[in-house]
Amino acid sequence: MRKKSLSVKKIIHKKNLLKISDKKIINTYQRFKKNIVFLNDKSKFSAGISGGPDSMALAYFLKLYSLEKKIRINYYHVDHGLRHSSKYEAMMVKKKLKIININLKILKWKGQKPKSNIQSKARKSRYDLINGKLNKNFINIIFLGHTEDDLIENFLIRLSRGSGLKGFVSFNSKLIENNGVYLCRPLLNCSKSELEYTSQKIYNFYIKDPSNKNFKYKRSRIREIIQKLKEEKFNFEKIKLTISNLTKSNDVIEFYVKNNLDENTIYLKKKFVILKHNFFLQPDEIVFRSFSKILSVVGGKYYSSRGRKILNMIQRIVSKNFSKATLSGCTIEKIKKLTIIYPESLKKL
Repeated sequence: MRKKSLSVKKIIHKKNLLKISDKKIINTYQRFKKNIVFLNDKSKFSAGISGGPDSMALAYFLKLYSLEKKIRINYYHVDHGLRHSSKYEAMMVKKKLKIININLKILKWKGQKPKSNIQSKARKSRYDLINGKLNKNFINIIFLGHTEDDLIENFLIRLSRGSGLKGFVSFNSKLIENNGVYLCRPLLNCSKSELEYTSQKIYNFYIKDPSNKNFKYKRSRIREIIQKLKEEKFNFEKIKLTISNLTKSNDVIEFYVKNNLDENTIYLKKKFVILKHNFFLQPDEIVFRSFSKILSVVGGKYYSSRGRKILNMIQRIVSKNFSKATLSGCTIEKIKKLTIIYPESLKKL
């Protein structure tokens, strides 16, 4: 008898959850759905939830979508332990998501914490921890809560660093493959204010990260600049148009990168990759991107080495005196006109 009442309660809960009356939330959800219409429902899905307004809204939209499509989604939160309140925040996020029947899994970043470049290293640890779970559970798609605001922030940060074309458009793709896992960003045409509104309405809660107001971080300073530009009625649609145009150019380059990988590499088992002589005869940018992708796959790292290190390695390989070296968890060995790449942990061929 008890099991029956619980089952009925769950059905009623689902019906209530799917009954959205707020027009603003409905509009945001419809855009969210259009951004993932191309996904195969038979894939295995997960989501990274930080507890901020973007990811809390993402969790809600994913829950609605999973009920409509009858699919399962795993939800992960990483407790970095960088703030005294981080454990409490993680438990609050878990508690709030239970309201909509989401069982959040909390992963902990253990060990000594960095004293410099904290945001970048925390982001890397987050991806590494979640990637470990994805690989273990054979999950191939992870949803991330990046927004339209993040897209513009990323563009301006890349501009300040003198990034190349790929860096400028790195956020603009709704689906990016990395080391066998696809990163899906279905909120790129949604504003932070819309997602704050959704999170407030659904949970009456979201975490406010104090580092967002700490101007020692470049991203925080960029946000302040963006806010001042908004006050001056700056037309951010022009930046989005620029990003869109650059994305089209980037897609052309990626087409030739794929050709290079298809025609000039041989994949063997245990992550052994053989690069033919013609691999290095392509235009510089094609070689650089192709080589970076291989390092990421073979080395098993979400982030490969810095661009300068990769460029230096390519120059060494094409020189006459190169024989063997290591980079990004890979051993790179040259035998006559062939270059062989395999995991550094395997020591010898």
